[in-house]
Formats: sequence, structure tokens, C-alpha cells
Amino acid sequence: MLHMATCLGLFPPAPAGKTFQLNHRSPSLFSSPKPHITPSRKSRYGIQSSKFGSFLDLKPESKPELLDFDLSWFDPADRPRCFDVIIIGTGPAGLRLAEQVSGYGIKVCCVDPSPLSMWPNNYGVWVDEFESLGFVDCLDKTWPMACVHIDDGRTKYLDRPYGRVGRKELKTKLLENCASNGVRFHKAKVLNMEHKEFESSIVCDDGIELKASLVVDASGFANTFTEYDKPRNHGYQIAHGILAEVDCHPFDLDKMVLMDWRDSHMGNEPYLRANNSKIPTFLYVMPFDSNLVFLEETSLVSRPMLSYMEVKNRMVARLRHLGIRVKNVIENEKCVIPMGGPLPKIPQSVMAIGGISGVVHPSTGYTVARTMALAPIVADAIVECLGSTRMIRGRPLHHRVWNGLWPLERRCTREFYSFGMETLLKLDLNGTRRFFDAFFDLDPYYWQGFLSSRLSLRELLFLSLSLFRNASNPSRFDIVTKCPVPLVKMMGNLALETI
Repeated sequence: MLHMATCLGLFPPAPAGKTFQLNHRSPSLFSSPKPHITPSRKSRYGIQSSKFGSFLDLKPESKPELLDFDLSWFDPADRPRCFDVIIIGTGPAGLRLAEQVSGYGIKVCCVDPSPLSMWPNNYGVWVDEFESLGFVDCLDKTWPMACVHIDDGRTKYLDRPYGRVGRKELKTKLLENCASNGVRFHKAKVLNMEHKEFESSIVCDDGIELKASLVVDASGFANTFTEYDKPRNHGYQIAHGILAEVDCHPFDLDKMVLMDWRDSHMGNEPYLRANNSKIPTFLYVMPFDSNLVFLEETSLVSRPMLSYMEVKNRMVARLRHLGIRVKNVIENEKCVIPMGGPLPKIPQSVMAIGGISGVVHPSTGYTVARTMALAPIVADAIVECLGSTRMIRGRPLHHRVWNGLWPLERRCTREFYSFGMETLLKLDLNGTRRFFDAFFDLDPYYWQGFLSSRLSLRELLFLSLSLFRNASNPSRFDIVTKCPVPLVKMMGNLALETI
């Protein structure tokens, strides 16, 4: 992404890693339980069948599900209504942080309108990420490798196992750990928040007021609690996904499709093809068996955000071209992820974790594994303050927890990932294809590290030099002509961060 030839001699060769494999013969299918999905009797007989590709009118079969779990609920009769930490939201980020903080004896209360609701989105992760976190048992399906279709003639095979997160398994495991640590839960929506020197309070829609030394916002992007002191000029990833029963599909069962950039399905769709050539979308595929598949048409990043109807229309055209007839939609999802942009104001009186805290990978949209890895770091900073006899509160507490999440090195690497996003925003379909063709030819240590947000700034610079050296001449031309403005912006932001 970044060409800085004068720095070439400063960086070491890549550490040993798995060799990237092209034309790799498919290994045997991983042993993996089938997802917990029970299509209805009528869908098995195709009563809801669509015509080729016209699946948009089919209604999802699954209904919102509540976990059958005995939580320790907050009792409004309790006095005083004070905790060490209040966490707003019970998504993966909120529950992971609650689990970690409460493990040290810190009094935690999680507030959410529906703490037992299942998470609506499908989460995909690299298996090694969840293995390192001890959550591999929460993957309900794994694939021994992934693939990227650059165009009709080029496919990259990635020798890195991929998995789908079992939402029920992961949420149940986190809730069990929270319950054993004494975490309380309150079923309500937070309306207002007030901060004093050493204490914060929240007011819920049921009239209950709760107080804590620290309030953590884990409620996602659509909130007003976390403050920004810079314009929020995010890029946006938008996708339409369906878990569907189909007559058949053309995908190998031992590979998930990370990206399919082919556009041959638009041969009879000149309007769609023209727009796609400027702001491309790709197909993301998780094949579970010959008749069950998760399909998601995705705009990697755009600014302004690509129309949701445009994304769905492209998906209809693609599935029609692939000969995929959707018999039944089990689940569908609209996924909108703000990417890049500025970090929240650091520090501030409310702490944040998850999407609103800036941890979304600015170039890919990956969030879950990274959040799960960072929560223990934030928990350590909280415990260091609230779990000590000194009881560090107020501004010193806010400073320590925010800088625990965003130390200087992490802020600098995020600037680099944001530079990658800004570069992708300037690439059309052909430029995007050339970029990923070169990117996945890098040493696996670097492309894997980039996608998992685990490279140092030094390693990211080396990655950029390698990428430029290995890129085709047209791709180099893209970098030289389209990267200067994002590059200058990144260098300016890095200078500000290090002052």
C-alpha cells in the first residue's frame, strides 16, 4: 500500500510462515459440527421456492430467539444502586469485558434492552484467532482453507482455516462466565448519562438510576454516549446476507469464499456493470452442505455509502448467473459497518469498547476477534485502578483505560490501516483486483498479520514495500497516482499522534 523506497533497508525479511499455495489440492474436510439450523417442513418441500435469483420477496423463516439462561438480575429494591463498572450493551464486546473485569472481583452491571436476545449477525473469523483466545469450541463450522476469486481466470487459495462463530455457543459461554463471577444484568435502555468528578450515573427508560465509578459504552455505532472531537468521516462497509436453502450451488464444501470479485454475471446488466466497475462489490460465501449456504454481497468500503438496494440487485444478478435457486431464506441480515475515520475523544468520561471505540479494522471491517483480544487489556487497566487499595478514579482512571485500549503504537498502526482504507476507496474494480492479486501473493506472515491487526508499524511499512515491489505495473501506477493524498494525510496524523 505504501511505497517508501528509502526505507527498504530498514526492515528484516519476513519471519517463517505458511507458504501461500496456488493450485493446491483440497485437503480433507475439517471435522466440524453442522450449524444448529432446523429448516421447516414446508421449506424442505420447496413451498417457498423463488424463481431463479428473485429471492428478495422470501421472508426469513427464523424468528428472533432468546437464550434459555438464568441471569442474576439487578433488583431495584437493592440499596445503594452502585457498582464499580456499568457496561451498556451485551454484544460480544460488552460481555467479554464484563467477563474479564468481574473475574477480579470488580462489581459489574450490564444494561441492555434484551440481554438474552441472540446476536443477529453472522461472524466469520480465522480459526487461529479463536484458538489463541480459547474460543475454538465456539465455532460451529470450519473450513480448512479459503479462496479469493480475482476474476474469471485467477483464483487465490489461502492456506488458513476459517470458521463461523456459533453465536449461541459464544454468548452462552460468556454469560456462564459472567454469572459465575457475579455480574448483574438489568433489562432496560439507557436514556441519559451524567458524569461527576469521581462517579458517573445512568438513567434508564424504566426510571431506574444506577451509579458507577466507570461507565463503558459497548452499545455499538448508533449511540450518542461516546464523544468525538473530530468530524466522523468514516468509510462504510455495507452488505446483504442470507442463510439459505438452495437446490444446489457451485461452491466447494471444503473452502469458504472470502471474496469473489468476478463480474461476468453482469453481462446482461449494463447499468449494474457500469456502477460495479466504479464501486465494486464481492460475494462472500460459507457453504455448509450441498443445499445450505450463507451468501453475502458486500461493498468492502465506500464513501458515501453504496445504496443497499444496489447491493441487493447485484446479488440477485449474481445468484441468477450462478444458477442458484433459493428455496427458503432461513436468516437474512443487513450489515452496515463504519470503518476508519477518527478515534473517539481520548480520554473522556465514558469508556468505549467494540465498534464505537474504533477497533473495527479500517481496511476489512473485521471486529469480533480483535475486540475479544483487546477486552482483557482494557480489563487489566480497569482493575489496576478500581481493584487496588488506592482506588484510582475520575480523570486518572479515564486516562489509564483509554490509553490501555489505544496506546501510541496501536494508534499509529491504526493510522496505517486507515491509509489502506483510503487507498481502497480510490480504486475501481480493476484496481481492486490488481491490489488483492498482489496482496495475497505476499508472504503469509504479512497478509495474515494485516488481516488480523497484529503487525507492528515497522512490519506494516515492510509489507507496503513488498506489495509495491511485487505489484503489476498498472497496480504500481494506481499506487503512485492515487496514494499521495491518503499518504500525506496519514503522515500528518502520525506526526500529530507522536507530538
